[in-house]
Amino acid sequence: MSQPRIVVLICADQEWRAVRARFSEASVEPTPFGECFQAALPGNLTRRQALFFHGGWGKIAAAAATQYAIDRWAPDLLINLGTCGGFEGEIERGAVVLAERTLVYDIFEQMGDAEAHIAHYTTAIDLSWLRQPYPHPVRRGLLVSADRDLLPGDIAMLKERYGAFAGDWESGAIAWVAARSHTPCLILRTVTDLVGVRGGEAYGSLDYFTEAAEGAMRRLIEYLPEWVEGWGKY
Repeated sequence: MSQPRIVVLICADQEWRAVRARFSEASVEPTPFGECFQAALPGNLTRRQALFFHGGWGKIAAAAATQYAIDRWAPDLLINLGTCGGFEGEIERGAVVLAERTLVYDIFEQMGDAEAHIAHYTTAIDLSWLRQPYPHPVRRGLLVSADRDLLPGDIAMLKERYGAFAGDWESGAIAWVAARSHTPCLILRTVTDLVGVRGGEAYGSLDYFTEAAEGAMRRLIEYLPEWVEGWGKY
């Protein structure tokens, strides 16, 4: 593969399958984490190339895959496309979240300052390079991450303590590693399901999430060329 200037990191298996289906003719190569392939971004007259990389789900895989991508390909821009759960009453299903800050909340420190440990893994993402108005409507703000789906009992705490409105499994790890490697990062995640005090729409139904993830990833891929138009390297 030629040296890619953009690496698009995909985490969950359902998300990756949707991306592979969109680029079904691409030549796939293996990595320690899964698959990768290089392809032209859709609908782009200049046929700008990006490398799509399946990193795996959860914070451990996301952190390792992010560092692997940076070490192997040294991209000018790392993009994470994916899904997230939204807080019922705070955001609409189908909304796209543009992460400007990420926070890992499943850290339970009982010997020192718990909030200091949360702050250590909180990352501000530099989005100053993005042109406004944005090419598509987004909700810009904080994404919270944990190695678990959102728990209904945590929603009120996450809203009150952090002002959160959506959460996922990986964005906190991706943003943290990218920041420490001084690699520009763009995280766009679509709300596939809502979680409230009565539970989550997708909970107990993997089919629900799979179908929603397929549609969400197709739309994010189609939007992608317009988002990278603002990147000054091109």
